Amino acid sequence: MKQIAQNYKSGELALLDVPVPAARPGGVLVRTQFSLISTGTEMMKINESKLSLLGKARARPDQVKKVLQSVSQQGVRATYQKVSDRLDSFTPLGYSLCGEVVEVGAGAEEFSVGQRVACAGNLYALHAEYNWVPRNLCVPVPDGARGEHAAFTTVGAIAMQGYRQSEARLGETALVIGLGLVGQLLVQILRAAGVNVVGLDPSVERCRLAERLGAAACSPPEPATRGPALETLAALTDGAGADHIFLTAGGGTNQPVELAAELARDRARVVDIGKCRLDLPWNEYYAKELEVRFSRSYGPGRYDPSYEEGGVDYPIGYVRWTERRNLACFLDLVAEGRLDLDPLVSAVLPFEGAVDAYERIQQGEQTGVGMVFRYSGNGATPRRPATVAPPTRSASRPAAQPVVRLGVIGAGNYATSMLLPHLRDRDDVRLVEVATATGLSAANAQRKFGFERCSADHRGLLADESIGAVLIATRHHAHAAMVCEALRAGKAVFVEKPLAVDADQLEAILAAVEESGNDRLMVGFNRRFAPLLVDLKRAVGVRSGPVQVRYDVNAGQLEAGSWYAHPEEGSRLVGEGCHFVDTISWWLDQDPVAVFTAGTGEPDDAASTLLYPDGSVATVAYQTSGDPRAPKELFQVTGDKQVVRLHNFQRTELWRGGRRQVRRSRTGIDKGQKQELDAFVRAVAEARAMPIPLASLVATSRATFAARRSLASRRLEPVAPGAGPARLEPGHTADGGAAG
Repeated sequence: MKQIAQNYKSGELALLDVPVPAARPGGVLVRTQFSLISTGTEMMKINESKLSLLGKARARPDQVKKVLQSVSQQGVRATYQKVSDRLDSFTPLGYSLCGEVVEVGAGAEEFSVGQRVACAGNLYALHAEYNWVPRNLCVPVPDGARGEHAAFTTVGAIAMQGYRQSEARLGETALVIGLGLVGQLLVQILRAAGVNVVGLDPSVERCRLAERLGAAACSPPEPATRGPALETLAALTDGAGADHIFLTAGGGTNQPVELAAELARDRARVVDIGKCRLDLPWNEYYAKELEVRFSRSYGPGRYDPSYEEGGVDYPIGYVRWTERRNLACFLDLVAEGRLDLDPLVSAVLPFEGAVDAYERIQQGEQTGVGMVFRYSGNGATPRRPATVAPPTRSASRPAAQPVVRLGVIGAGNYATSMLLPHLRDRDDVRLVEVATATGLSAANAQRKFGFERCSADHRGLLADESIGAVLIATRHHAHAAMVCEALRAGKAVFVEKPLAVDADQLEAILAAVEESGNDRLMVGFNRRFAPLLVDLKRAVGVRSGPVQVRYDVNAGQLEAGSWYAHPEEGSRLVGEGCHFVDTISWWLDQDPVAVFTAGTGEPDDAASTLLYPDGSVATVAYQTSGDPRAPKELFQVTGDKQVVRLHNFQRTELWRGGRRQVRRSRTGIDKGQKQELDAFVRAVAEARAMPIPLASLVATSRATFAARRSLASRRLEPVAPGAGPARLEPGHTADGGAAG
């Protein structure tokens, strides 16, 4: 299918061939008929992409801060790879469309094939011939609404939510500052609610359009031109000023905020919908005791993953107007003829000419507040052929060299920055297919790493008998099910951590191993392969007795809305804590038998003490409330008259016999991703045992589950399922037997 996308690094716009997304549970697959071009949001993004690297940094200081934090914790090389990967990727455009349902996923049976729907979301309602959309971002289109009008629904819901935040009532007067598309729709919504409207906008053309759509008077905001609007406002309010002021303007000027204070009545309400400068003049706002409210996009549910992705609705008795109900309300007003969108449709453009359309808009040759793409599909059920590209590797490999034919499921930021670069140029690996949830991410991975084909459905990859190994790098909750599928398909499997997020998932994997007879499984526990740590263990030599281990992890806070915090993803204790359990177990050459965990009360902050069969004791202190610029990891082992430390994979110390030996990494922070992949590839190519025993992978997962149980029970929990109370005495196992 075709999709318009933009390379943020170069600013290039391209109409790409990408795989059709799969119809996943919880949503519907929609064939797009019309999609709305946002001349505000989208053009801002396009213009930003054309800036220099310094200009991009100035435009996004929030991202610069994240980069600096990453450098402190991950090192320059890893951060550079991550940033470069993000910049040099095609990103989607669009967030509002009307289309026809062609497939219905489980859990979205309220929709039917052939039904017209309006869809929202900058991750879902894209400028593409087909889109998979979650149920809560999709609403039926009433018979009375035309398709090109229904494409405005997302922006209509933004205006609707702004109106609701104002709590405007019949007979009141509103001032709308900024008469772009949102402002024009807001004018009509306010008039439909019986609210008088006055508008301000630099464009005389937009002012006249707003008056045509119901505004009492509109003028440019400059002192020399705003007289008619101010006179009308005074007449409507007996000189008191506007009851409600809506800021629907953009740009860096503070004029809208200052005008709001000047033209508001005493104790009026100011609602910010656009993205303008907000330096509030304190004296003016204080003197009138103005109330400032923000309107968050389409309404309640926006940016809540459980609502938007999980399909969990808010009860109407508690949240009357969710984003989905705002979308539906806007469409009802359109269908009933209470909103007139014809004057707002300034152009209907063929999607095939999308790149040219954006260029004309940017150059000012295509103007207007509302432009839509029209798609020329025939409504047939989509085919999902893999996109084929010529192989990028030389055909002159030695015939005797084993080659691993690899399929990859998932190509998020970690996979594309920390895993795939180490596989791209190997002569003993052939990257056959990459499958991701969205066609664009699959096409990005194919372009960067030379996959022979890409798709949006991993089932075809697993059915390909020529693919011998699979790398799984999806979100955590999906790991176990895909591991089971891949094992049953006879593949050797490399799965990113965690192996499973709960005991049921782990048991399902063990059942798949038993049923298939395939135990060719490895988890991405890369730290045990890190060169500095491997050399340090070698230097320490064979232990003569139990030791104490401490692993301090300055993990930091998650970004708001991060998928990592979703309940179905397990927990950070399970999702990342497994890394540190595995590293300790590898160092001690044994697996833990019992765990005690205590938390500080802060989410995810916990210290886990692990007991090992030989009497060794290890503590993993996972901390999320520290300084994010501080180094992330400190590993220390004390015993055998030695002290060893690993400082964030940058340097090691070995204290022995009163002397200190220090070794530093010459290549920056190296946590062993290249080495773990090399070990996996060689094991597959040479039909050797997997680099990490299956029993150890299972024990590590069970230890994290025991830690989670202990955090709740406040008791020492055994690692083995069904084991009795753990013994605290050194040299004993969890079931009370002597350690061997």
